Amino acid sequence: MMIGILVLAIASILFWAVFLKFKLLRLTPGWIFGFSVFFIHLALIFVIGLRFVTPYSTNATMIQHTIQLIPRLSEPTLISEVLVEDNTPVKKGDPLFRFDRTIYEARVNQLKAQLAEAEQNVKVLQTNIDTADDQVEQAKAALAFSTTQANDYDILIEKGVGRLEQAIKWRDTVKGDTARVHAAEAEASVARLQYDSNIDGVHTSVAKLEADLQQARYYLDNTTLVAPEDGHVINLQVRPGMVSGILRIGGIAVLIAEENRYLLATFFQENLKYVMPGQYAEVALDLYPGQIFKGRVAGIWKANGQGQFLPSAEIPKFEAANPDNPQGQYAVKITIDDADQSKFPIGAQGSAAIYVDGDQGAWAALRKIAIRMRTWLAWLYPLNI
Repeated sequence: MMIGILVLAIASILFWAVFLKFKLLRLTPGWIFGFSVFFIHLALIFVIGLRFVTPYSTNATMIQHTIQLIPRLSEPTLISEVLVEDNTPVKKGDPLFRFDRTIYEARVNQLKAQLAEAEQNVKVLQTNIDTADDQVEQAKAALAFSTTQANDYDILIEKGVGRLEQAIKWRDTVKGDTARVHAAEAEASVARLQYDSNIDGVHTSVAKLEADLQQARYYLDNTTLVAPEDGHVINLQVRPGMVSGILRIGGIAVLIAEENRYLLATFFQENLKYVMPGQYAEVALDLYPGQIFKGRVAGIWKANGQGQFLPSAEIPKFEAANPDNPQGQYAVKITIDDADQSKFPIGAQGSAAIYVDGDQGAWAALRKIAIRMRTWLAWLYPLNI
């Protein structure tokens, strides 16, 4: 750069001395045109150097993460209390809104009662097994007795001393007792199946109610909506008496997070040829006329929506780009080196310069002059007096 300045200076002095001071040659349009072409081409060094060594953006915006505050409730619920004030800092875990707890407390109490009943029913199922086993034994004893009686009458009939009617009666009794044994055994099997229905050692009826109770307690706990992290709420329009709840898209407020804020500046793609993470940067925010903030390049977002095609049945149409439309740009993420990050609120706009070779050197000096001129002009522009 210094060589270019020196050459331009020497050429200008020679032109002045030869054609204007000593008039060694007559100044003609040809000499003027030739010197102008030489001067302009040499001056391109400064344009190229500033664009690639110290890329500059006038479209820079402070970014902060936002969290949609959406009630996690099972049904529309009345907001009973608003515990946060507009644009006031809150800490993670601070209560923000309270919802009416009546229906959720009733649901928890109802499930507690059902759970206690289910646990008692499990004990009843164990008793049912014992009862069913006793009934099986009784049926087997009755079958053994009727079988003995039928056999005895069959023997008496063979000897010619028994009555056929009694033998037939006991044979029918054996069939009935056999059916009762099978029925008792089936009832005992059903009782065991009912008792043995469990998941990880817990009866299914109890496990289901425990899961329902856990869900009911979850909704009860969420009748108080707390701050998910440090931040503040702006444009607070929530008031007691509003109804909110079941729709997951039904956000009632937004929390602006305090941590991990950064500046996002857009650059023409060719200007980022030598830009890399970690390089020194300077930021001038319109919020602070006359001030420059130091920062570092945190990353380059090498992505642009112009290169995205969404799935569809349409064949893409490729046409020549309108030269009047701005070229697609890439964004650069810049973090500002300042202990008090609260000075850089969401949406604050300004300009940013990146110094590829550090903050020393002739190119850096020229860019520093340019960005400082812009921030000082912010005292006057825009003229909104």
